Amino acid sequence: MSGDAALALQQALYGRLSGDATLAGLVSGVFDHVPDETAFPYVTLGEDAATDWSTKTFDGQRHALTLHVWSRARGRTEAKTIMARLYELLHGATFAVAGHELILLRFDFSETRREPDGLTQHGVMRFRALTHPNS
Repeated sequence: MSGDAALALQQALYGRLSGDATLAGLVSGVFDHVPDETAFPYVTLGEDAATDWSTKTFDGQRHALTLHVWSRARGRTEAKTIMARLYELLHGATFAVAGHELILLRFDFSETRREPDGLTQHGVMRFRALTHPNS
């Protein structure tokens, strides 16, 4: 396989999300590591996994990408509003990934749940992507 796309995809995803004015109006930020004292709501880049998607004629990777939405608003409306914007930004999107071509980016699933602290709403979204190195 010619180059791991996971880091390049994460960087491109972060750029796509942090550069969106509408999302910026909904959250205090998009983070890989959340700074202390960050105000709710916010989005974090979560777990990711990459597997081989190569054939005899080209190299490629299949990715599972997880995003987390964190809210302290009553009910799930705020979290679901943010999740709807993430869906709009990512499902079917095409954007540059350094050294790679993004073949496909699709929504896979989402869920919301109340955290054990009883205050925090936690939204989880998973997307799947296919990439291959630029020739």
